[in-house]
Amino acid sequence: MRTFSLFLLLFTAALHADDWPQWLGPQRDSVWRESGIIDTFPAGGPPVLWRAKIGGGYTGPAVADGKVYLMDRQVADKASVPGNAFARGLIPGTERVLCLDAKSGSVIWEHRYDCTYTMSYSTGPRCTPLVSGGKVWTLGAEGNLLCLDAATGKVLWSHDFKSEYGAKTPMWGFSGHPLLDGQRLLCLCGGPGSVAVAFDKDTGKELWRALDAREPGYGSPIIIEAGGTRQLILWHPQAVNSLDPATGKVFWSHPWEVRFGLTVPTPRLAGDLLFFTSFYTSSKCFKLDASKPEATLLWEGKSFSEKNTDTLHSLISTPFIQDGHIYGVCSYGQLRCLKLETGERLWESMAATTGGPLVRWANAFIIKNADRFFLANEQGDLIIAKLSPKGYEEIGRAHLLKPTTTDPRRPVVWSHPAFANKCVFMRNDEEIICASLAK
Repeated sequence: MRTFSLFLLLFTAALHADDWPQWLGPQRDSVWRESGIIDTFPAGGPPVLWRAKIGGGYTGPAVADGKVYLMDRQVADKASVPGNAFARGLIPGTERVLCLDAKSGSVIWEHRYDCTYTMSYSTGPRCTPLVSGGKVWTLGAEGNLLCLDAATGKVLWSHDFKSEYGAKTPMWGFSGHPLLDGQRLLCLCGGPGSVAVAFDKDTGKELWRALDAREPGYGSPIIIEAGGTRQLILWHPQAVNSLDPATGKVFWSHPWEVRFGLTVPTPRLAGDLLFFTSFYTSSKCFKLDASKPEATLLWEGKSFSEKNTDTLHSLISTPFIQDGHIYGVCSYGQLRCLKLETGERLWESMAATTGGPLVRWANAFIIKNADRFFLANEQGDLIIAKLSPKGYEEIGRAHLLKPTTTDPRRPVVWSHPAFANKCVFMRNDEEIICASLAK
């Protein structure tokens, strides 16, 4: 019986090994661990297995148990959308949670709810669904937190951050991807004393709330282990904070005034170093104490300009740290390599983003697979490249999606892809596609 149980455990693990069930992948670290993936693209690009029509949104897809989950936006008929994407109006419409068959793209179920938008950049929801244990949790751009049955779409519980917690919709909407920690669902909420809120993942009951700030920001929480302690790292526009994930108690906090609340890229941990980057206010790197939950500032960038940058000024893309080096996209599309210990810049290249000119907010998402990287840029290209302290080496490139989001005054794809089942799943504001990357 014990042998059979072990076999069943290993078999079940194998079934789920290829999923991409949340923001940044299975371990929330931007690493795709599947093998048997192409070395470079075939002529004409990878075969697209299916396409499915969807609405607008920045939400990346999640792939789990043979299904694809994502969110989109349906604008109400005759609704007036501000011509200036920075303007905040009242835009009636609905948000949808969609569940598709991963093999065919056909719709299995959808859940739609009324949602009037009040934020700038109103194309659609931001947060990637989180799937685990037969449930899917979603967070809409106006602060609607839902827990649904992953098989049927039935709503099991919900919360409204604005009506229940007094949170105000951030300038660019609620964007912090919820984090699952055992029985706790950890959320970036907002409101007095509730920048961070933990809910019971099954019942929706509030377990604790913590932190005050003038706005919650947009960064996704992470959990690290340092100083012999599990720590919840939550970065809002006034401070970097470490909390006890079980209680919300603050372990340590480091003040950091971030312009326009732009705490977007997910913090990255490498050994005992914790790295952050922001569009206007450069980067900070903290050294974590080995014996207790504390941190000291190791180095920080000195530039507060989006143009005259020094270390790394990322707007959207989460950097990747490998072998003591940081790889990330700076404020105008410069893919850069920095020394982790000092922040010293070794090189930069525009090849992965614009191919030449500096463009404000130009972006590419960085995902590691084996000894190379997949870069999904805002032009709808998927690139295979090697990144090292010596430079950027492009291996192959395929154009997979049409840029459709015009919020930044040019068409872009600003949705993080998912990698599962030896495929890539990418979306714009019109369709989601599945393309095979199997060798």
